[in-house]
Amino acid sequence: MTEPCTESPLSPIGRVRTPFTQRFGIPRQGTLLDAIPGYLELDPPYDRAEAWQGIEAFSHLWLLTWFHAGKGRGGLTVRPPRLGGNRRLGVFATRAPYRPNPVGLSLVRLAAVDLSGARASIQVRGPDLLDGTPLLDVKPYVPYCDACPDATGGFAGRAPQPALSVRWLATARSEAEMAERRHPGLVALIEAVLAADPRPAYQRDTRRRYAVRLYDLDIHWEAEPGLAEVVGLRPADVDRM
Repeated sequence: MTEPCTESPLSPIGRVRTPFTQRFGIPRQGTLLDAIPGYLELDPPYDRAEAWQGIEAFSHLWLLTWFHAGKGRGGLTVRPPRLGGNRRLGVFATRAPYRPNPVGLSLVRLAAVDLSGARASIQVRGPDLLDGTPLLDVKPYVPYCDACPDATGGFAGRAPQPALSVRWLATARSEAEMAERRHPGLVALIEAVLAADPRPAYQRDTRRRYAVRLYDLDIHWEAEPGLAEVVGLRPADVDRM
């Protein structure tokens, strides 16, 4: 029998800040979408520059996080979206967020580091996380031991290709360009998220309207075979956030 853990409970060192204020639309592998910005909002004393000395020498980081907004612990099997949601696999053969312990592991690119003051500023690219996700730890990605050229990837052996082309209504494009004053890179972010097709597998043969929430905006778009058309941006309904 496994001995119970007698150590103190895990304590976050901060939060990961991302554009994703709802779970719908979060990519399954953020490193494929470099357009996604993020930063580490660190708690004292882990925000002190001395804790991050030397991090600038690494190009990528592992983020260990806690899936705080899940629906509870998962079961023994899950339906991976990569398989269309039609086949069950053991939870430990997948990266599903519903797990015995909802611990997340995300690989991100280190975009910028500022250690010039007393507090560290760490910006990243490609976080596949809900805004405000508790951050448990950060470890540098070390290519010689973290990359295995002869590794096999099971049902996820190949990187998914962009599923949808993205088209804009002229009014929606103008709204997005105006919103970029508050959210730099918003147009590219919208296109990257929609091209990856965030719809559930069972809805991909239907034509309907969706909304993806990024920052404080709901991005309304319509799907049809091979295409996502952005039709408008609206302020998010804060009562539902």
